[in-house]
Amino acid sequence: MNAPPAAPSAAPPTVGPPLWLLAELTYRCPLHCVFCYNPVDFAHTPDELSTADWLRVLREARAAGSVQCGFSGGEPLLRDDLEELVAEAHRLGFYTNLLTSGVGLTEARAAALKAAGLDHIQLSFQDSTRELNDFLSHTRTFELKRKVAGIIKAHGWPMVMNCVIHRLNIDYIDRIIDLAVELEAEYLELANSQYYSWAMLNRDQLLPSREQIERAERVTNERRERYGERIRIFFVVPDYYETRPKKCMNGWGNVFLTITPDGTALPCHTARMLPGLTFPNVRELDVKRIWFDSEGFNRYRGHGWMKEPCRSCPEKEKDLGGCRCQAYMLTGDPALADPVCDKSPQHERVTDAVARAQRGDPAVCERPLVFRGPEESRRRPPLLGATAPQDQAAPGPRR
Repeated sequence: MNAPPAAPSAAPPTVGPPLWLLAELTYRCPLHCVFCYNPVDFAHTPDELSTADWLRVLREARAAGSVQCGFSGGEPLLRDDLEELVAEAHRLGFYTNLLTSGVGLTEARAAALKAAGLDHIQLSFQDSTRELNDFLSHTRTFELKRKVAGIIKAHGWPMVMNCVIHRLNIDYIDRIIDLAVELEAEYLELANSQYYSWAMLNRDQLLPSREQIERAERVTNERRERYGERIRIFFVVPDYYETRPKKCMNGWGNVFLTITPDGTALPCHTARMLPGLTFPNVRELDVKRIWFDSEGFNRYRGHGWMKEPCRSCPEKEKDLGGCRCQAYMLTGDPALADPVCDKSPQHERVTDAVARAQRGDPAVCERPLVFRGPEESRRRPPLLGATAPQDQAAPGPRR
């Protein structure tokens, strides 16, 4: 059900600048990952912003105080103007980061991006083997990714490798780390899947058991000791195995500004699912007004909007009630406590999902995965949001 608008804070918090700009250039992508964070209804997105629009957004964001710019998607290399956008961001003084699957990063484009001033590339892998990497992405890209890793090193960028971790690959985390070392990565992010968007559709098939998480942490620590300073490894535990939530994007509207391919401005990449909110578009408002004045960005700033138990919780400044999208997906009300918190009256929605993962019920774990793709996305209504608690993957056509 749709929640009523939250009451505004009597004393709105002081708002700093949008330090981190995430430019989601396109939802087009050659991969079909089962854990993709793009909206499940992305195929209904209107026309992408033009080059001129993006150049204006970069200038406005920099003027509003942004210092770091990430270019992502989908696959940002599918935009022919990527080099032009990177060059403008570099000219404006941004630290620039490209988040890519590697598909499309040829020697020629790498040289052009280097000349444009790109500072950093994060390359995604799905696993350490061709078989599982290609299965999880529904593409034959493993060998291409290895080649792209070499191109990144050859052009002098820091080699940053990312691998989303879940039930289907967590038992091979040692091999994933070894692959990163083989590719001479300076950094490896082992980001356990967080359950939004496509990962939420596949949650019961992807959520690992507690034993798997504990073993993966142990193996990761062993590899850290083995490899020492050769590589820095970051291991991010899934929210479902915590008893306190994380700050939503380091606080709603505190640091992160996401601009989607159609120009909608969001405090996080999944916020458009929330009921009762209208988010502004950069085609209609400038970035500064969006960030400081729009209702969509101010709704969950601070803690004046909170309900119990968050309102009187002594820890509310630490986590600001957790993730608004997770609260909505699991309870139907974005103003409730994030159910990851064991103080939440709805905490059993998380513990029930963990219990199913613990049992490893074959009827659940062997259910067909929902692969990301335009055809699957078009089957889903525009602006899909969970209007009731979701204890298992949503029904619908699968492939």
